[in-house]
Amino acid sequence: MWYQRERIQKAVCSGFFRNAAKKDPQEGYRTLVDGQVIYIHPSSALFNRQPEWVIYHELVQTTKEYMREVTTIDPKWLIEFAPAFFKFSDPTKLSKFKKNQRLELLYNKYEEPNAWRISRVRRRRN
Repeated sequence: MWYQRERIQKAVCSGFFRNAAKKDPQEGYRTLVDGQVIYIHPSSALFNRQPEWVIYHELVQTTKEYMREVTTIDPKWLIEFAPAFFKFSDPTKLSKFKKNQRLELLYNKYEEPNAWRISRVRRRRN
């Protein structure tokens, strides 16, 4: 039942929207949050399919930075489930990289864009 699969994908998207990535034309994928280059793990069922948009559960560092527990998504779901974090972008006001994504990150106006990073928190404490 395709509609049950879509419901599960939407549920994963709503909880892990920060772990969204888009296929990069040169190599692998780029995370939407920080533009980091990552790859689908070779053990994944999606490894040979290479979908355009994905959500992942975790990153594992081996020879490359690999995504594990990956599912395909529709980018419209990001706007639906995280409207405070994403919006459709205005193509006239974006860099080439962001024009290709067609989504713009919206950060909490009370936080800095990278405030969620653990390393940054550690630096503040030291």
